[in-house]
Amino acid sequence: MADRVTVIGWDGSPLTAAARSALGAATLVAGAAHHLALPEVPARAERIRLGSVALVARRIAGHRGTAVVLADGDPGFFGVVRTLHAPEFGIEVEVVPAVSSVAAAFARAGMPWDDAQVVVAHRRTLRRAVNVCRAHTKVAVLTSPGAGPAELGLLMEGVHRTFVICEELGTDHEQVTVVTSDKAADHTWRDPNVVIVIGGPAGPAGTGEGGWIAGRDPGTGPRGWALPAEAYGGDLGEGESELLRAAQLARLGPRVGDLVWDIGCGSGAFAVEAARAGAAVIAVDRDLPACVRTEAAARGFGIQLQIIRGTAPHVLENLPEPDVVRVGGGGAAVVSAVADRRPQRIVTHAGTRDAAELVGRALTEHGYQVECALVQSVELDTQAWTETERSVAFLLSGLLPDRPA
Repeated sequence: MADRVTVIGWDGSPLTAAARSALGAATLVAGAAHHLALPEVPARAERIRLGSVALVARRIAGHRGTAVVLADGDPGFFGVVRTLHAPEFGIEVEVVPAVSSVAAAFARAGMPWDDAQVVVAHRRTLRRAVNVCRAHTKVAVLTSPGAGPAELGLLMEGVHRTFVICEELGTDHEQVTVVTSDKAADHTWRDPNVVIVIGGPAGPAGTGEGGWIAGRDPGTGPRGWALPAEAYGGDLGEGESELLRAAQLARLGPRVGDLVWDIGCGSGAFAVEAARAGAAVIAVDRDLPACVRTEAAARGFGIQLQIIRGTAPHVLENLPEPDVVRVGGGGAAVVSAVADRRPQRIVTHAGTRDAAELVGRALTEHGYQVECALVQSVELDTQAWTETERSVAFLLSGLLPDRPA
């Protein structure tokens, strides 16, 4: 293994004395083409074009001498340090950091970023990165070839956002461009670039004061899940009782990076609570009053929803692929149409055993593992300890075993 390995971050500014000293002693230097062209790289050093970090790590592990790895920005932030530290390599490194590309991008935009989500987009994670952009008001996207601003814009169809696109930060070709998300695909963008995605309501706690945790503050909004009807403007529908909603949320487990469909969203109670968990949500209902009420609930909680008015299953045909789905209405026909799209989990309810059997059969025929439980809740008057309301429903959930969670 190399006698000494130094990872140097580069942000376009002159190298520090520590960085110049490490480079001057290097017998192997790895980096991108613009790094290897720096005048501080010794002419005698072996040079490796940095493509696969894993391959470079293997070369360093077998090198006898002093190695330097050059990387853009802060190499400890979604950078090469993690790979070099991986158990299969176990390379001990000294790090000379620079300003991260995310920090530089927000500086160019003149915006704070302690409240931003930061995601990496490449071909494998692009869809999840887009879902984070759907769900949050401020996101920095570290892009890659084939998963850049144009692809982000195309997958954000139906959701309005503003893109601040920062190309080749720290170089003579640096450029910052502001476009709406629907126009991003009309341009050709240079790599590397960072996209700041902004838009939507600021949330109920937008005071302008400093926060205490990076990203979205988990303490905004009321504490708890499956909130009572009063939190959503009054009476809820038959399939929206607190206990049933809590069980549905538990079965689906919506999380950051997911896209949730809520079909037959009613009051918006389930859609809002899935979005509060950090997931992107598309709420669908055929009734205009339901859509209006869902929009009001989302606005009241300061969260992001895409609301579509239409009748399932036809309205589902052009929606982006979901991770998990709640079917609040439509029975076996809608459940079958949803199962055709292969989400990882589906949850629904039925009022009778016959209806539950039809839904269960539809899920089984599509390859889902089915669970069914009879959920009963009874509300009591705690003064007289008498029953005030009773609800009973069959809770059905389907898990697709061959799709990763």
